[in-house]
Amino acid sequence: MRWLPLLLANLRRRPLRLVFTLGSIVVAFWLFALLEALRSGFATSISMVGVDRLMTLNKTSIIQPLPVAYFERVKALPGVAEVSFFHWFGGVFRDGRTQIPVYVCDPESFLRVYPELLLQPGVREAWLADRQGVLVGSGVAARYGIRAGDRIPMRSAIYRQRDGSDVWEMNVTGIYDIAEGAATLDRQSFFFHYDYFNESVGAGRDRIGWMVVRVADPGRSTETAARIDAAFENSSFETKTSTEKAMARQFADQVGNIGAILVAVVGAVFFTMMLVTANTMAQAVRERTPEIAVLKTLGFPSAQVMWLVLAESLLVTALGGLLGLALGAASIAAIGPGIRQFIPVFEMTWRTVALAALLMLAFGTAAGAWPAAGAMRLRITEALRHT
Repeated sequence: MRWLPLLLANLRRRPLRLVFTLGSIVVAFWLFALLEALRSGFATSISMVGVDRLMTLNKTSIIQPLPVAYFERVKALPGVAEVSFFHWFGGVFRDGRTQIPVYVCDPESFLRVYPELLLQPGVREAWLADRQGVLVGSGVAARYGIRAGDRIPMRSAIYRQRDGSDVWEMNVTGIYDIAEGAATLDRQSFFFHYDYFNESVGAGRDRIGWMVVRVADPGRSTETAARIDAAFENSSFETKTSTEKAMARQFADQVGNIGAILVAVVGAVFFTMMLVTANTMAQAVRERTPEIAVLKTLGFPSAQVMWLVLAESLLVTALGGLLGLALGAASIAAIGPGIRQFIPVFEMTWRTVALAALLMLAFGTAAGAWPAAGAMRLRITEALRHT
């Protein structure tokens, strides 16, 4: 601690240069905090997906339908505790351009398969009783000011009714929320009755998009999945069944390897930060060459001079890193509620803080190593000759 005043004095020599150097480090660790929260959030969300649920799709593609009769056949298979089905509606809201996730479903089985769905008292009964009723996620309801009791027109970008209209009238019977920590559903969707859709649609009747199966024994999920697919083997609509976790991972992989992308971005940012910091330290050592020579003349060992320069590099990296982490924590707290509607876990963890501390140590050492080595090797006679 006795060298701290000297280190701070050295940093204050060039205030503008210090500000720019600190700024690059702050931005690097700010982005690190945000992207690490996003990366861990994706990974955690996939790991949180229900281990006792399977998804059954058309073997050809998710956009190819299945006969609704498969629902009853799957329900009767051994190992199946509950099963529900869904169909993509392709909802367009209000201005004719706003796309909203709208799903057609079987209400009773839907509520049994997803017990993490939170409803106000009486909403369940009201939704089941109203064929035109729709459940609206709390996130999308807050965004558009939708309230229980509203009657809204919902257009479809895919389907038309028998009379040629693409508008379905829906009664908002309730707003749903999701239990804390659940990653299987979001708060941005609409769910309405399959019976209402099926009796009104002009083409594509008696078809569903996919089924979600709750297995009686999660330890036998693979066996149950194979049994489901075997039941429809060699039919016109063969199926492919896998766990929700596997489906979620496949969907994420369609976007790309999220972890690798984020690591590449953070790596590029930190590499740039290290170059800026190393250049700053090199300039600072060159400017103080005569002073370093005086220190050695007064009896300071070369190793101690080296450690002074290295400590200065570590200090500036630590100051910028802590400021960047603080800014990252504030940003995560500010945007967290919106992000958590899609990624339930979005936060700065102690693992992130510990990793950031290691990065401060590593990059601070790397940026100051060459200037510090140069200061250690500096000869007094050569240095004083340049005064």
